[in-house]
Amino acid sequence: MKSLYLGLICLLLVSSCKSEPKQTSLKVETKELSIAEKIANAHGFEQWKNVSEVKFTFQVDTDTRNGKGRSWSWYPKTDEVLFESLYGEKRYSRSDMDSTQMANDRGFINDKFWLFVPFQLVWDTSATISEPTKAQAPISKAELNRITLTYSDEGGYTPGDAYDIFYDEQFIIREWVYRKGNSAEPSLTTTFENYKDYNGIKIATDHKQEGGNWNLYFTDISITLDDQK
Repeated sequence: MKSLYLGLICLLLVSSCKSEPKQTSLKVETKELSIAEKIANAHGFEQWKNVSEVKFTFQVDTDTRNGKGRSWSWYPKTDEVLFESLYGEKRYSRSDMDSTQMANDRGFINDKFWLFVPFQLVWDTSATISEPTKAQAPISKAELNRITLTYSDEGGYTPGDAYDIFYDEQFIIREWVYRKGNSAEPSLTTTFENYKDYNGIKIATDHKQEGGNWNLYFTDISITLDDQK
């Protein structure tokens, strides 16, 4: 009887050792990224939080002249800007500007916008972005995805402007159409090409019009991260 009792205990112990704990599954809901976020991330936006300094020169060449360029250093964490002109360096804070700095800042906003178009889709929360559609790109004639970025009629240096942005299946911008004041007719149409990688951030260094006799481009680009100071 005693051996039978011990046998039953052993059987219970073996059974309890073999039993698996109940598996509980936790459902983690992930937020679907917006089109703006997908385009920005495809160009390296997730690295932006680590950027301490951006340097670049903005230039435009046409069939009649070569641009002299505007050179900038931008410190995004403090939003300070250094402008290198023919008359020397001018440094200012975008959070504390006076009327004498507005002309320089207008140039900086324009040049920075061209450099970081993919990021502006996320930064410019006051602008509206249309639903994506398939469309023929105006220069390459390739079928691409298209969204339209439209700015409010109030605020900023160029209120009411609109941009038709054409991007591929990897969310990389390939062309765009600028329409001043959201006019029906294009004001400027260019490519986004010659992409280069700067510490994980992809930048289109050339923007050409059809025909190749006009090119807005960037030189002297450098992007410094916090751990590279």
